[in-house]
Amino acid sequence: MTKLFGTDGVRGTANVAPMTAEMALRIGAAVGRYFRRDGDSVHRVVIGKDTRLSGYMFENALTAGLTSTGMNVLLLGPVPTPAVGLLTRSMRADLGVMISASHNPAHDNGIKFFGPDGYKLSDAAEAEIENLVSQGVDPVPAGTIGRAKRIDDGRFRYVERVKSSFPRQMRLDGLKVVVDCANGASYRVAPEALWELGATVIPVGTSPNGHNINEGCGSMHPQTAAEAVVAHGADVGICLDGDADRVILLDEQGRVGNGDQFMGLMAARWASEGRLKNNALVATVMSNLGLERFLQGHGVALERTSVGDRYVVERMRQGDFNLGGEQSGHIVMTDYATTGDGLMAGLQFLAELVQSGKRASEVLHVFDPVPQLLKNVRFAAGQAPLEVDSVQAAISEAEGQLNGNGRLLIRKSGTEPLIRVMAESEDEAVLNASVEHVVSAVEAVVAQ
Repeated sequence: MTKLFGTDGVRGTANVAPMTAEMALRIGAAVGRYFRRDGDSVHRVVIGKDTRLSGYMFENALTAGLTSTGMNVLLLGPVPTPAVGLLTRSMRADLGVMISASHNPAHDNGIKFFGPDGYKLSDAAEAEIENLVSQGVDPVPAGTIGRAKRIDDGRFRYVERVKSSFPRQMRLDGLKVVVDCANGASYRVAPEALWELGATVIPVGTSPNGHNINEGCGSMHPQTAAEAVVAHGADVGICLDGDADRVILLDEQGRVGNGDQFMGLMAARWASEGRLKNNALVATVMSNLGLERFLQGHGVALERTSVGDRYVVERMRQGDFNLGGEQSGHIVMTDYATTGDGLMAGLQFLAELVQSGKRASEVLHVFDPVPQLLKNVRFAAGQAPLEVDSVQAAISEAEGQLNGNGRLLIRKSGTEPLIRVMAESEDEAVLNASVEHVVSAVEAVVAQ
């Protein structure tokens, strides 16, 4: 069987292997058996989803698989990914499941898992579950089949938890906020939380129809929210992705501030207040060299990990760090949550605006990024372009072009069939040439 788990659970095109109802049922049975190995005590699992049409199919298939192994299922309906992490722990569940393909188009979907502590499963746990999927799992006797129940107040519990991360006694009165929910899982909770804290809310991307998640909106397409910020004279824009675990921020002029800028802002602030554990920020190899230099200037170390918020969280837990994230907008603050939470990060930025009395444009840009170029090359199933000699040679030549005055990062995406080619350099001519050289070599192999 082809490897199921990527960097963030199982993901692919809905109704195409491995993202079929049959496979979801098998995965549900396997993960149910994994978490119910003692076979005696009562076990429960919470399941959330985003707004994709295929979410209904996968919710039903997973429920069937899980209940067939005796797991009791609590169905949350559409909620953000961080809500599943939160409610898994607060409802004393053994397992949390989120049905979402995050920032991907509506035709994709995915399944990701949280353990009883609210953190995503380790590679080792996923490998065991994948082995159970391959072997098959025997169902429990008819008398011990699990039950399924709808939980109607999940989103309200999450809203209250998010609001509790906002400074006590502080309100957002007088702030006009555009919030783009990407027609995704946060389409109700994000506007509600902001309004309850006193903001004037201008909602964008809050009309999901099963097909329009991430379509021309959200963190992947912030221009829609940027236009709304300018048109309404808003103070700030908050752009979430389909499952609301990442955020891209906009200043009052509609200009984008990515995860690196936000992490730099918060790391410097927390370090000055003595709140930054072990005086370090955890980010991935994709974070800009400018962020690293900015942190050095504030006496803060940068711990780099592989790409994927789960690897950021693993390093944070290993080293007892409390702030980390990704350039793409996953922001993890373990003082408040067990996974990336776009809405919670947005509220922390709004708190910074209120405390400083400054405009978003004065707060959001904390360092000048080193020019960075990223290009993607799509490849077909069965191809392995990075293993071809001509591509390896092109990578070596590109590294020679940079000649120690920048960074080159080539990697295979863990969520899509893409080769990602990224470079950084102050010399933009060399930057463009090095990336194009590798991209051309990969494209030539893929076209064969």
